[in-house]
Amino acid sequence: MFDVAAMIDTLVEWPLETVILVDYDGSLAPIVDHPDAAVAFPGAIDALGRLVGHVARVGIVSGRTVEFLARQVPVPDLVLAGLYGLEMVVGGDRHVSPLVAGYGAAVASAADEADARLPGVVVERKAGLSVTLHWRMTPEQADAVVDVAADLASRYGLAPFRTRFAVELRPPVAIDKGTAVDVMIDGCSVAAFVGDDVGDIPAFEALARAERTGRLRRGVRVGVRSSEMPDVLPAAVEWLVDGPAGVVEFLDAVGHRLGG
Repeated sequence: MFDVAAMIDTLVEWPLETVILVDYDGSLAPIVDHPDAAVAFPGAIDALGRLVGHVARVGIVSGRTVEFLARQVPVPDLVLAGLYGLEMVVGGDRHVSPLVAGYGAAVASAADEADARLPGVVVERKAGLSVTLHWRMTPEQADAVVDVAADLASRYGLAPFRTRFAVELRPPVAIDKGTAVDVMIDGCSVAAFVGDDVGDIPAFEALARAERTGRLRRGVRVGVRSSEMPDVLPAAVEWLVDGPAGVVEFLDAVGHRLGG
């Protein structure tokens, strides 16, 4: 049986060398039909806020834009990685990967064409860097969305990335939540990541790799259980919590031990 108490002991033993990172949708916020309706679970913002200043770094790693994350989770001094690491906010300053320069026009054209070809489908434009086509509210259009996304990706030189009930079209660069986590754990020896979907797997893999190579003394991998939990998640994590409520309980437990 996994020793939760020992895991929390590890996270509080070297607080000045510890990073705590969390996904947003499905982890800090319940899964909802429309992306604009995703609001942090009660207590989540306070739980994160109590950790800031007690460990080296507290952050959110998400497929959302950093603008959205800063608005929805208004906690000072959070480190934010948005769009799976294409953009980051550190010390209040936004940084966009230079690898995505030159893709803005392609993303905008793909988004405009998706709007025209997929009536009723939510076309979420993300800071001019990517666009996500959601079919959760129009499940009968799932096949059409996938087909259109593949066509747009091919013609505009973008990469399709499948997420939950959606496809994201983004620049074809080697950036994901794993590369974002690699940056965010720099200089620390203990790190935790909490996530719930296939897009979080690279983050869990990054922690496991960092621990295996000795870069981290400990990499804690916490999955979030839901009715939509992907089959690959349990094997990628050490411990599963129940939904955003379980995430808040976990963060509160760490914060309590740290005196936050």
